[in-house]
Amino acid sequence: MLKVTVEVVRPGRDDSGRQIATAYIGRLEHSAMSDYSVQLNELPFGDRVKQTLRAYPRYASSVFDLVARALAVGLTGTEELPPRPEAVGVPIHQSGNTSYVRLSEIPEPAATFFRKRIEFSGCPVIEEDPEPMQCAYASDWLAFMAGRR
Repeated sequence: MLKVTVEVVRPGRDDSGRQIATAYIGRLEHSAMSDYSVQLNELPFGDRVKQTLRAYPRYASSVFDLVARALAVGLTGTEELPPRPEAVGVPIHQSGNTSYVRLSEIPEPAATFFRKRIEFSGCPVIEEDPEPMQCAYASDWLAFMAGRR
């Protein structure tokens, strides 16, 4: 079985990073054209449904070819990559001098990661908003998207 680990590491540091995802790729049979079980796990979302990469020619290419195809099957059920995602576009609203975003308008998985990043931060209460306590400062959102938060 192969285990592919995705970690966030700091440049120039030798210590292990923070694990954010794993993929398990296991051969199901001993033959020249083997089937492989593929399971993707992405934190904080947990396990994904297992998929099967069918009739892969063993030793015909680099192990990275097997890994790339297994990841594609895990994501889409086929050996094709899904379409490239669009950039996350979230409208920025204004209330007086306060620029804010509505947490309900942030799509997944960005919403989960952003909520975790602002867990201990102050957030505005926008009284005229339909969900006044479900807002965040636009500056926090923009810093998150730029990788500074």
